[in-house]
Amino acid sequence: MKELETRYLERLSDLYPTIAAASTEIINMQAILSLPKGTEHFLTDVHGEYEAFSHVLKNGSGSVRRKIDDVFGNTLSKREKRSLATLIYYPKEKMAKVKKTEDNMEDWYKVNLYRLIEVSKRAASKYTRSKVRKALPKDFAYVIEELITEKAEIHDKESYYNEIIMTIIRIGRAEQFIAAISRLIQRLVVDHLHIVGDIYDRGPGPHIIMDKLMQYHSVDIQWGNHDVLWMGAAVGQRGCIANVIRICARYNNLDILEDGYGINLLPLATFAMRVYGEDPCTCFTLKGQDDALSKAEQEMNLRIHKAISVIQFKEEGQIIRRQAGFHMEDRALLHRIDYEKGTITLQGKEYQMLDQNFPTIDPKDPYKLSEEEQEVMERLEKAFLGCEKLQEHMHFLLAKGNLYKVHNHNLLYHGCVPLNEDGSLKEVELFGRKFKGKSLYDALDRYVRKGFFSLDEQDRENGKDIMWYIWLHPGSPLFGKDKMATFERYFLAEKETHQEKKNPYYRYLENEEVIDQVMREFGLSPEESYIVNGHVPVKRKNGESPVKCNGRVLVIDGGFSKAYQKETGIAGYTLIYNSYGLRLVAHEPFESTEAAIEKESDIHSESTVIKRVMERRMVGDTDAGKELKEQIADLEILLAAYRSGEIKERI
Repeated sequence: MKELETRYLERLSDLYPTIAAASTEIINMQAILSLPKGTEHFLTDVHGEYEAFSHVLKNGSGSVRRKIDDVFGNTLSKREKRSLATLIYYPKEKMAKVKKTEDNMEDWYKVNLYRLIEVSKRAASKYTRSKVRKALPKDFAYVIEELITEKAEIHDKESYYNEIIMTIIRIGRAEQFIAAISRLIQRLVVDHLHIVGDIYDRGPGPHIIMDKLMQYHSVDIQWGNHDVLWMGAAVGQRGCIANVIRICARYNNLDILEDGYGINLLPLATFAMRVYGEDPCTCFTLKGQDDALSKAEQEMNLRIHKAISVIQFKEEGQIIRRQAGFHMEDRALLHRIDYEKGTITLQGKEYQMLDQNFPTIDPKDPYKLSEEEQEVMERLEKAFLGCEKLQEHMHFLLAKGNLYKVHNHNLLYHGCVPLNEDGSLKEVELFGRKFKGKSLYDALDRYVRKGFFSLDEQDRENGKDIMWYIWLHPGSPLFGKDKMATFERYFLAEKETHQEKKNPYYRYLENEEVIDQVMREFGLSPEESYIVNGHVPVKRKNGESPVKCNGRVLVIDGGFSKAYQKETGIAGYTLIYNSYGLRLVAHEPFESTEAAIEKESDIHSESTVIKRVMERRMVGDTDAGKELKEQIADLEILLAAYRSGEIKERI
């Protein structure tokens, strides 16, 4: 053990070769522990709504406005504050608009430059100069650093600072400088972003959101069931591929695949029009009709929707038979249809089918793809596997994501922790082994990664199938229901067949004993921890609160997706956790980026303080602080080793 410790200290001395270097680093780290903790920003279930997502990122769920209020108080009018906030969110667009009406742009530049500098000073005040320096835009790094480190009480350099501002304006760089410092403010008001699942499906721009996240300075992602579905599609899991295309077709978003990812859907479209061209496909109506599409395009999308749905039910039946250990025989439904009578028997009861046209199904072998369907799926599988941008996005999800995260005494996950009826942790079998609670999450996470990276073919195939399992299995913590009634919703009129019974977890959200059990399962102390949860939209218009179990559970899915906003009555919740405590923000629907610029209309949001701490939280109170303390302890051991002569300085 002593030899191992000495070897570690030798390696540490490579980084800090002298007493002076080790001492300086200890002083630096110890000082950082006393800074206020950075602001954490939590979002969930953004479901492709890229415009609203982008705006919430820009305004930090009101963090920018609060900084403006902190700096200017009553010295600026509400209109002036609103105008300044819009400038920070959309600097280039705002300046283009101002130039059409403003007579003296030089004065306008000067006033707003001074205002932006004051806001950026406040935003940078909780960080080390080193951290701020790393965030500075390259083109203006030196100038901005000089201006935001200006001290008001130092009069000797006042003319120096004024000259910097006037020179920026005189040489025609004011607009570029304003854009740069606005981006810096956006960057500094939020230290870290948490996405608690479901970036994909329903909305039109998940690929745009992924591009933004890949450029974001600090982010982690807890996968949602829709995200894992796309991950499965990216590794060629055909059940996942069919589901991804079906959902895109249903929500009129096939251009995500064609334009966003360059996946060729022509073979599927050609097949669909040939086989279902005379079929009205009345059970496959589309959500969110796109006025930009012609009637012929809408008709084609209907046929694609039906064609891929039938293929999906076939592919899923094959998975169920291949993976007998999933115990999902009750969800293989095509062999339960009486194709002559047009009925299906479920749980001993016969139901009349709303659609009886299945030209590609062989009643003797209903899960076998026709030759054309097989060809279509082979080409789609190849397209998904070969899509460079999709693979890049999915590998980013793998690198930045997990099924859950424990961070700063908070437990983040998208769906639920599967429970039994009595509130105990539900045991789930995976490939002959049983898991529950945290071990279930960990096992599923490992299998997802095996589906991408395992060198063992069987492990890799099982990993691929697990991604489909996570999407819709009753034992999946990201699904949390007894079944996914997609087939019944398409083909049966009887509402009782559409019901999807939620896992008991959702009944126990107000039960402190059960919630405390969940927290302890993940190594947290119930007295100081919170669960941050997504997945199930909170129906605020019906009086439902996102704050559960006396504030221990925060369900922050409030309908970011437009598809849910009629149910929820709002357009999503976000959560802000800064050095003063936790703040839950409820957002009204976002009109558009154009309206935000033209009308200077921010998203109207209501804030609720969940917890205000008596003493401001510092870096030393965080997980990062814990790591810094461990590093300080190691450096102090190195320092002692230098002074005892056990380790030599490398001068």
